[in-house]
Amino acid sequence: MDILRATGNTSMVRLRKVVSPSCAEIFVKLESENPTGSMKDRMAEAVISRAEEDGRLGPRDTVIEYTGGSTGTSLALVCAAKGYRIHIVTSDAFSQEKRDHMAALGAELTLVPSEGGLTTKKLILDMIEAARELSQEPHTYWTDQLNNQDSIAGYYSLGEEIWSQTNGEVDAFVHAVGTAASSRGVATVLKRHKPSVKIVVVEPAESSVLLGGQPGPHKIEGIGIGYTPPLWEPTLVDEILPVRTDNAKEMARRLAREESLFGGTSAGANVLAAIQVAERLGPNAKVVTLMCDSGLKYLSTDVYSTR
Repeated sequence: MDILRATGNTSMVRLRKVVSPSCAEIFVKLESENPTGSMKDRMAEAVISRAEEDGRLGPRDTVIEYTGGSTGTSLALVCAAKGYRIHIVTSDAFSQEKRDHMAALGAELTLVPSEGGLTTKKLILDMIEAARELSQEPHTYWTDQLNNQDSIAGYYSLGEEIWSQTNGEVDAFVHAVGTAASSRGVATVLKRHKPSVKIVVVEPAESSVLLGGQPGPHKIEGIGIGYTPPLWEPTLVDEILPVRTDNAKEMARRLAREESLFGGTSAGANVLAAIQVAERLGPNAKVVTLMCDSGLKYLSTDVYSTR
């Protein structure tokens, strides 16, 4: 079996200890079960395969991307499986584990320095510009995740799995916004099945730009780019909830200790927001959210490191 066929069909489990008895049932999709331990494997396969099909990506080409790590790792996996070279622009703002994982899968890395290890709008724009310059070289294909519509289709399968695993009884889907492709892909599918389903997106409280606030530095890796992502589709979203970095980190730790669910800071943010939604909906509803990736990607960070 090809490694790429191992993507998807991830498990869903119910939260039992970090939730109150009076709130709706909260179910979590374990996206860490994908080959690189991240939901991004879904979009990486879609982006590469669609570019192959229409000729944007040729056999001698090098794939170029800017990334906090999870997208780059997923693209590196797909490129290794298909025989493409890949050059990744990333930063010291993101965990060492992610950089090591990309390199282990054969990616060449260019590092853009951050401001004290924080995710900022300037850092994202600097990374994009570095990738743009690399993409000017011959025989390159720039996946450009923030603008790539193909990535949305990569998450349709996630929406279908949620619909199937809940037997169509999902009342709300809660998920943090990075590129906005995953929440948009899932929302497209769920709202087609059930127009009344609530789509709630999450962003860092320190950089709550979708709610009209100012961009600011934060430490929830993979989300909150500091401006509205080009793939953002507000007509599919019913509510936006801000979550503070410190609270998201603490919930990530609680999920590991109390629920045996090991994920990153964005998973903590997702669950905190899901609890808010579940408390409003009450005990007869079902809320679904995501463990976006594995906590193994964050062991050296202050989320889990004991050093």
